[in-house]
Amino acid sequence: MNSQQSSNIYPELGSDYRIEKEQYQSYLEKGHIVLRGVAIPEEAMIYRNEICDQVRKLNPHQKDLNDRDTYGKAFIQVGNLWRQSKVVEKFVLARRFAKIAADLMGVEGIRIYHDQALFKEPGGGHTPWHQDQIYWPLDTEHTITMWMPLVPISEEVGSMTFASGTHKEGPITRQVISDESHKTLSQYVTSRGYEQVNYGAMAAGDATFHSGWTAHCAPGNPTNTMREVMTIIYMADGVRVAEPDSSARKNDLLAVFPGLKPGDIAASPINPLVYHRNWDK
Repeated sequence: MNSQQSSNIYPELGSDYRIEKEQYQSYLEKGHIVLRGVAIPEEAMIYRNEICDQVRKLNPHQKDLNDRDTYGKAFIQVGNLWRQSKVVEKFVLARRFAKIAADLMGVEGIRIYHDQALFKEPGGGHTPWHQDQIYWPLDTEHTITMWMPLVPISEEVGSMTFASGTHKEGPITRQVISDESHKTLSQYVTSRGYEQVNYGAMAAGDATFHSGWTAHCAPGNPTNTMREVMTIIYMADGVRVAEPDSSARKNDLLAVFPGLKPGDIAASPINPLVYHRNWDK
């Protein structure tokens, strides 16, 4: 860990957030949900400074916004922050968030796939339509992403836009996030009449959760403030590594599951178990 900052002053984020039966059923049907107050604004904001510090240090972009391609204009993307800072580790490995993931997917245990800060700069471009799981070499449908703003998000920026029910289709296209994936999935979603949902304004600590196969995109940022979002990708405990069928999945196999091979349980040292129902007994 590079951060020497004590994490003792940061809230534990260990208490339960109750998922009602109707919410569980809605998530299973639509492949996405918004949950208000997953963290109270004060909890989200107290972690914000450390997450922002890490993003500033690790920002991969060397070019001005206008000189980047569509993917580069979409956001500043930094992953595995929990391995850089004890403070961020406390946030990413929090029991509260992991239990929500377990409850929505209806599974016994939850492991981390990885985290990602996704900061959309003022004037940043749209995030093209895509499906997350085309990157992940996993033999399961039990994956889920928490997307939590660390600052209030206005109506004109909004949440991601989800195509309800597309998670039931599995891989619609193998295209990575790009102009091509945007065109392909936009036409698919529109032609088949899938409901498109954007949850609008969000408070710091609100969160959306979506399945790995749910098609989604995000609008650009027309405001003069950074859209600061932290995401955590979870997978069910016990799932296996799949044979990578693309260069994107081959890259993730090496980066996310060091030392593992197809057929192994997806549980390398950087995929810790963060919640199991047995812990509550």
